Amino acid sequence: MARPHPLLIWTGLLGLCAAYLQGGLNKLLDYPGAVTEAAHFNLPLPAVTAAATIGLELLASAMILTGRLRWLGALALGAFTVAATLIANRYWTLPPGQERFMMANAFYEHLGLAGAFLLVFAWDRTHAR
Repeated sequence: MARPHPLLIWTGLLGLCAAYLQGGLNKLLDYPGAVTEAAHFNLPLPAVTAAATIGLELLASAMILTGRLRWLGALALGAFTVAATLIANRYWTLPPGQERFMMANAFYEHLGLAGAFLLVFAWDRTHAR
């Protein structure tokens, strides 16, 4: 089977990283808002957590898109996504209704993203040499 065109692969990876690039840039451009968000979720040292989040989202996305240590960037964003999902999308704590429904959808969509990053990790470790 022929390998897909590199532009097709890169475009798919860009789509996968798009939310993290957008999120990292938005947090970078509104750092006080990023700190407020970290504090809202009771994360330790909100200013440090916000800075680490910005760095992780942008650096890991760049690793994936450039192919430099792609597997590590994918593993980092996958783990970050699972952790952030467990912190921010705790739908089971909400009463039945629209808000719970929407948060449950977000929870499982984020698990899907984490799964995609796991596939990028596995693919890069076995085929991208």
